[in-house]
Amino acid sequence: MKIGFIGLGGMGGPMAAHLLAAGHPLTVWSRRSASAELLLAQGARWAGSPAELARQCEIVCTNVTGSADVAGLAAQLFDGFAPGGIHIDFSTIAPSVARELAARYAVRGIDFVDAPVSGGTAGAQAATLAIMWGGNPALAGRLDPLFRCLGKTIVHVGAVGAGQVAKACNQLVMVAAIEACAEAARLAQAAGVDFGTVRAALLGGSAGSRVLEVFGARMAARDFAAGATGKVEARLHHKDFAATLAEASRQHIPLPVAGAVMQQLDALMAAGWGRDDSARLLAVLERAACRFAD
Repeated sequence: MKIGFIGLGGMGGPMAAHLLAAGHPLTVWSRRSASAELLLAQGARWAGSPAELARQCEIVCTNVTGSADVAGLAAQLFDGFAPGGIHIDFSTIAPSVARELAARYAVRGIDFVDAPVSGGTAGAQAATLAIMWGGNPALAGRLDPLFRCLGKTIVHVGAVGAGQVAKACNQLVMVAAIEACAEAARLAQAAGVDFGTVRAALLGGSAGSRVLEVFGARMAARDFAAGATGKVEARLHHKDFAATLAEASRQHIPLPVAGAVMQQLDALMAAGWGRDDSARLLAVLERAACRFAD
């Protein structure tokens, strides 16, 4: 299939490369042409604009930062798509925005699929992502071969927007667990016990988890710098949580744990640590303890 890809960063770049390696003709566009150089060297084609890219492709994939970015691209892609085209968005955006975009596209006979992913840059590079998608189930025959190039766990969750709801649930569980690790580390620290040793004990018990393994290790090592493989800047978790709580507000449901975690993420952002790894939540607790002591 002729595929277009926009959003060639730490996640999108490897994903586009997997599609190209699988033999799909690939066309790319990026605000910064340098982001596409590696893919162009591997045989991808360059489009002069999102609309031009859509005119050349059956399916266009996007993987950008947030709702406004996706909506802005969709407005440009709309003019290029032919009826029967598909826009697959791998970004994490608000479910309501995914539904709005799907409704706009439907007028032209174009399908919108929200397919947020989990697994980080390491999962993107290894093609082991979890992909949770929402959209017309009749598209599965066309989409599954593409998704299998990118991930190991592929789940059709429901109608458009359902993929984003699933991703919101993923973020709720994961980031709350990161905060729990930070609180455990702070408790051990205050009691004069080495958290690295505590973590080793916990990993063998019922508290053992992927979050404790990965983020707990960063906290024990005080490795808060983002940018390395598998690391996500905390500002993105902050963005995801804000969208999740907004959706919960629209649904009139309480999320008390998420609300408390959001306050910690707000404090992290206020401290200027948004581009650090989310393991920096430990430092938020430490700063609060210092103020309390004063």
